[in-house]
Amino acid sequence: MNKFKIGMPIRAFLFIASSLIFAGIWLTGFNIAHWLLYLPAIFFMFAAISGICPGIIFMKKVFKEK
Repeated sequence: MNKFKIGMPIRAFLFIASSLIFAGIWLTGFNIAHWLLYLPAIFFMFAAISGICPGIIFMKKVFKEK
């Protein structure tokens, strides 16, 4: 497994979190919700689909694992 790939449990969690954020944006109204709310939803969905999570990659570089 590539050290930058995430496992299926994390992918499922990110997909569910992204879906809930998008549901909240939809219930609020796409034209009312601020554009900043779309960023975590898009990043979570990207990580869930591709298996590559930029946040985890960044945190692994900041907090070196031994």
